[in-house]
Amino acid sequence: MECCCSAKLSSPSFILSFQGFSSPVGRKFSKNCLQPQLLSSPLPKPFHQLNNNKHNTFLYHRHSSTSFPLRTSYRRGVISAESWDLGRFLKTLFFFNGPPSPVKFVESLIEKLSSPSPEEPPKAMETSGIVLVSGATGGVGRRVVDILRKKGLPVRVLVRNEEKARRMLGPDIDLIVGDITKESTLLPKYFKGVRNVINAVSVIVGPKEGDTPDRAKYSQGIKFFEPEIKGDSPEMVEYVGMKNLINAVKGSIGLRNGKLLFGFEDGSFKELPWGALDDVVMGGVSESTFQFDRTGGENGGPTGLFKGVVSTANNGGFTSIRTKNFSEPEDLSAYDGLELRLKGDGRRYKLIVRTSSEWDTVGYTAGFDTVGGQWQSIRLPFSSLRPIFRARTVSDAPPFDSSNVVSLQLMFSKFEYDGKLNPTFVEGAFQLPLSSIRSYVKDPVTPRFVHVSSAGVTRPERPGLDLSKQPPAVRLNKELGFILTFKLKGEDLIRESGVPYTIVRPCALTEEPAGADLIFDQGDNITGKVSREEVARICVAALESPYACDKTFEVKSTIPFSEPFTVDPENPPPEKDYDIYFKTLKDGITGKEMLEQSPVPV
Repeated sequence: MECCCSAKLSSPSFILSFQGFSSPVGRKFSKNCLQPQLLSSPLPKPFHQLNNNKHNTFLYHRHSSTSFPLRTSYRRGVISAESWDLGRFLKTLFFFNGPPSPVKFVESLIEKLSSPSPEEPPKAMETSGIVLVSGATGGVGRRVVDILRKKGLPVRVLVRNEEKARRMLGPDIDLIVGDITKESTLLPKYFKGVRNVINAVSVIVGPKEGDTPDRAKYSQGIKFFEPEIKGDSPEMVEYVGMKNLINAVKGSIGLRNGKLLFGFEDGSFKELPWGALDDVVMGGVSESTFQFDRTGGENGGPTGLFKGVVSTANNGGFTSIRTKNFSEPEDLSAYDGLELRLKGDGRRYKLIVRTSSEWDTVGYTAGFDTVGGQWQSIRLPFSSLRPIFRARTVSDAPPFDSSNVVSLQLMFSKFEYDGKLNPTFVEGAFQLPLSSIRSYVKDPVTPRFVHVSSAGVTRPERPGLDLSKQPPAVRLNKELGFILTFKLKGEDLIRESGVPYTIVRPCALTEEPAGADLIFDQGDNITGKVSREEVARICVAALESPYACDKTFEVKSTIPFSEPFTVDPENPPPEKDYDIYFKTLKDGITGKEMLEQSPVPV
């Protein structure tokens, strides 16, 4: 709410007023108290509807609701009425399910208004993020965990066997026991706080004749034994498992284009239960509403419309619309702020975000200026939100918790905070078309999901390909349960998920040390070998590189299979700057281009 101190009120003071509405096509207002009557409409309930008449305006008619009239006039869009509307107050109580008791409100208001203005700046928002490693006990996964720990990054691992994981990674490892092939084991609470994922899960391939306990034959590479699938099928691990994992984590790691909270997108509509909350709390007479305009948006499309008339009569001076508390708090911790798409009018407005379900509580607030007559996107970083309670900064408020957003409020006010005034405030009618509110990921966007796939996934049955010159996995794709086919389908799920990603396709993996010169390529054509340690380093480096975002690439070392690669422990090669390689990558190249006219049967 907005509030300022006054020594004299000419109508009932310290009374809350907030107008809720259902879905009317037209509105009737009392000539004395501007009380709307709601008519039926087929549109979503949170909206009033504007008809197709571009000259549609408020219609004022007599209404019999109880009010406390003193004097009323309406002149050139400016209200100078000095009356308080009990009917509007009661309807608002019903809409918002009732605020705190008037006694509690008066006591807290007096306490806040009598306390000195804070001098301390608001606390900065605290953020942190966990990197989830799935497949953490595998050859690449355990090396990823080790690198992340050495960098001091918080790590959580997803494993099927807790005993094995603790024996391999240490007893203090933060772990989740789950199986990506079983959706029921991937509970949302397990992924709270996760901001990035490195997925090194792969279907298990082993020698038909068996292997040593430490999988020595497997570590040599598929080239040196006759392979077979061990355990779950490629379809379950590479495709179904990928689908389950993406669905489990994408709420935590976020989407490239943000999360839509309100508005119109791709022909669909995400609604919020808006209600008006105006300056009757101060005895004022300003009034606002939120409507639906079928043709008032960009390119003649639909939009929401925050509009009303604001007046400073009776010590007032603000209007606002506020949502009911969400049925479930929104977790926006994967994002950096909120973006409003609106058509400005040259005025300064406020967005207020609340993280408490209590009615009368701190609102985390940011003001923003608009450009008259232009559609624009306003980005408000969470770090810019200031804890405000009744127009005063709360210096000891807790940091903003973006994982627990409970309600939103949009306000046009004479007041800013701590005694400051809005320099763009003008009494009278206003309107602000608002087509959407969404969370956003700030630029430059970096990968949130890094996946270790395999070179060769597009090659089975590729037209004109000489299979005799291809690695065993390509030649034996069918015999191995279409392993590469389902790896490609899993990749497609990532690319289509909306999550910022990197897909790494290593050639044959070896136990050799990292440090050899590398070749990055795209189009799925190269063969060779590459160290598991090198692949792990590439995965971790990709998390921090915008050049790796939304890229798919293959990687191998320049050392041929016939030559072993060793490193002098006393003189190891310098660590690579992987951005040099990432910068060479291009968008949209996957190797599937060769398959478009020749789909692979499954």
